[in-house]
This record gives sequence, C-alpha cells and structure tokens, in this order.
Amino acid sequence: MPEGHTVHRIAGLFRDVFQGQSVAASSPQGRFHDGAQLISGSVLERAEARGKQLFLHFERDRIVRVHLGIYGAWDVMTLHGESVRAGSPQTLSLGAPRATRRRIGEREESFDADEPFPPAPRGAVRLRLETLDVVADLRGPTACEVQTPEEVAAVMARLGPDPLLDKGIRGQREFVRRVSSTSRPIGMVLMDQAVVSGIGNVYRAEILFRHALDPYRPASSLPEETVVTLWKDWAKLLADGVKTGVMLTRHDLDASGRTRALRVAKDRYFVYKREGLPCRVCGTHVQMALMATRKLYFCPHCQAS
Repeated sequence: MPEGHTVHRIAGLFRDVFQGQSVAASSPQGRFHDGAQLISGSVLERAEARGKQLFLHFERDRIVRVHLGIYGAWDVMTLHGESVRAGSPQTLSLGAPRATRRRIGEREESFDADEPFPPAPRGAVRLRLETLDVVADLRGPTACEVQTPEEVAAVMARLGPDPLLDKGIRGQREFVRRVSSTSRPIGMVLMDQAVVSGIGNVYRAEILFRHALDPYRPASSLPEETVVTLWKDWAKLLADGVKTGVMLTRHDLDASGRTRALRVAKDRYFVYKREGLPCRVCGTHVQMALMATRKLYFCPHCQAS
C-alpha cells in the first residue's frame, strides 16, 4: 500500500504539472463518469495531501478526494519536447510526439513509453486528468469522489496529525495525546490513521524496530519521551521519503551503503519482509505475524518486552 511519502510526492507533482491550469477530466472505465463531468474544464487551484489522502481542489469548491488503498496508482505521462514538464527529457520528438511515463503507487518508476502522446488509456482507468502536455491516469483506488469543502473538513477531522503539515509542538502534542489515550498494541496504533497520518506497513515495522519496541506493548504504557521520539523519527523518515521517493529506514549505512540502498530494495529495511532472515543487529531470525489482518515484521530479541 502506498504510504504517506508517496501521496505527498503525488500532490507535489500535481502542483507542478496541473495547478493553475484548466484540466480535462474523464473516466475511461466509466465508474467516475459523473464526478469527472463535474470537474472537467475547471482550473486545479491546489493539490494537497494529508497522510494517505490526496485532495485536488478545483474551481467552484469541487474537491476530488483520492485514497489509493492497497492497489491504487497514478500513471503520469508527460510530453517530450519544448512544452515538457515535470522533469521529462528536454529533447524534441521525431514523428509523432512521444510520452514519458511515470508510475506512482506503492513503488515508483519512470520509463520511456514508445507510444504517441497522448497515449490511449490502458486497463481500468478510473480518472484521467489531461492538459496539452500532461496526462495522469488513476487506477484501482479505494476511494475517488468529488466532495464539498464541508465533507473534506469532516475527513480531515478524523485523521491524525501529519508531521509535514502539523509542524512544531502542536502536532507532537496531539500525537502524544492520541497514542497515550489507548491501551491497544503500539503496533496496531501506529497503523491507525485516526492516531497518526501516513504510516503504513513498512514504516510501522521499521519505526518499531528502530526504537526497540515490542509491537504488542500497550500504547498507553509508553513513556511520553518515547512517544515524542517516535513522532520526531516519523517526521524525519517521512521528509526523507518525500525527498527520495524511497522508504529507506536503515540508519546503520555509510554513504555508499545508502546510495546502494536507494537502488536496491532488499538493502533498505531492518525487518520488513525479512522473516526467517538474520536480524541485521543481533542475528536472531526475524519473525512475521498477523496483527489486525496485516503482516507484522519484528525481531523477537531486539524488540523483546
């Protein structure tokens, strides 16, 4: 599932390529036909993210809320040539204009697509946003709907703090309050978007390991200074993920090791998806268990109660 850093990157990209422009909208799949008609031809005034939720603010107070869920992703295709945007190569096309495709979901990748621009929709595209030189296709989201400002405010009110938005002591205090008010396991609490925005399965496992916390320990039993440290660490990891596009959570790497880990996924994590392999710190085999139907990865020695 795409985590908070991905959605913030999508919001930033959309600000770069769509904000301030009139955007054509359609639903090739048909499931978002009415919503697309409401926003098509409108100017995108701003794009913002909170945790895993993306909000696209169009004219006339029409806001598209998108939650990618487990399987959702955006394909963003830009035109080669003088009208290039969002980092496409500054080269002229020969013959029909060609597209550069960028997929942003659980993983992020870019590649040249050998197809005319704009490319035809591929697969079940819920929503297509299009200008003269950029096309964004949304596939497989959990949610895609047009909301009013009041409905968006209600969604925002249900979400926990996001360190990229709730900076300073206020966000930290709210995080501490929400964590300390529940006796549920901390491994479950960190995945609760009503407690903190943006943390998914990868960041949950890695943050707990980085602080040697037993995932089953009641959240309310944690000292306040520990909860504050978790918040600050999440803020650091989220900012780094937005910058690099990669969830890299190991702090034991030198410069060359970090460079490699940015390219090689298996070198990025302490415990995530490493069940049965030796812990990078103590050598004990990493374990995997189910917590609230989601896979939880942890070291039984480093994270003992």
